[in-house]
Formats: sequence, structure tokens, C-alpha cells
Amino acid sequence: MFQDYSRRWDEQTRKEEERNRKWEERFDRMHEEIMALATRHERSIGALGARWGLQTEAAFRKALAGILEKSFGVEVVNINDYDDEGIVFGRPEQVELDIIIRNGQLIACEIKSLMDKAGIHAFARKVDFYEKKHQRQAQRRIVITPMLDPRAAPVAQRLGIEVYCDADEVRAE
Repeated sequence: MFQDYSRRWDEQTRKEEERNRKWEERFDRMHEEIMALATRHERSIGALGARWGLQTEAAFRKALAGILEKSFGVEVVNINDYDDEGIVFGRPEQVELDIIIRNGQLIACEIKSLMDKAGIHAFARKVDFYEKKHQRQAQRRIVITPMLDPRAAPVAQRLGIEVYCDADEVRAE
């Protein structure tokens, strides 16, 4: 009789272990599917954010150029030069830069939805490249961004780049 109970107990334990194993397998599969779905959503949201940032930059750039040109008689020029020597990016590449000209004064401007230290350094190299290629000195270097990495601020200050993160900070000169 004891052997009969023992055998039934062992059988019951084995069935329970089998059920637990199946549940763990289902859980693992569901977890993998959820993580894959989360990854796809993160990528989609990231792509959407990047696209929105680029479109916002372009819209803001066009609006700013229109306002400056029509209301203040300022010339806004979008420069697209090819850097044969790789000065800006370390290899030959197209270099884009916005230039504002007022009464002979040249202002280099960068409008970005997000600016970090690397972006500040890249902007400085773009301006240096422009100055060398066109033999013109920029009197001001300006970055306009709604999101500035706090670590980028001291770099911009050291490089003589004015950074405007908030409309209240912009001053008329």
C-alpha cells in the first residue's frame, strides 16, 4: 500500500513538473515575443522622432530665413560645399552650413533639434572649413536648439559659440 501511494506521489510530482516546464516554456516564448515587440516599437518611435526633428529643423530654418530676409533685410544663405580633404568629418563629405549676412557681418548658424558635444565640435569644424574655403571670417557662431546636452555648454563657451536653447535667451544686436 505504501508503494502504491509512493508511486502515485511520484507520478503526480512528475506530472506537476511537466506542467511547470510547459508553463515556463510558454512564459519564455511570450517574454521573447513581448521583448521583440518592444524593440520594434522603440525603433519606430525613434525613427518617428528623428523624422520629426529633421522636419522641424527644416521648417524652423525656412521660417527664420523668411523672417530675417523680409523683415530685416538680412541675407540668409544655405551653403553646401564638398570637403575634399575630410577636414570636418575626417573623410571627404558634403558640408552644410547656414550663413546670415547683415551689413557685411557674417554669422554662422546651426539649427538642430538636439545638440551634444560632438555636434558642437562638428559645427565649429564646419565654420572653420567655411572660413578657410571662402576666405571670410564669421563674426558670430550661433547654435539654436531646444535640447542641449548639459556637457555641450562648456564646450560651446570655450569655442566661442553662442547657444540659444530658449526663445527668451535670444537677444537682438
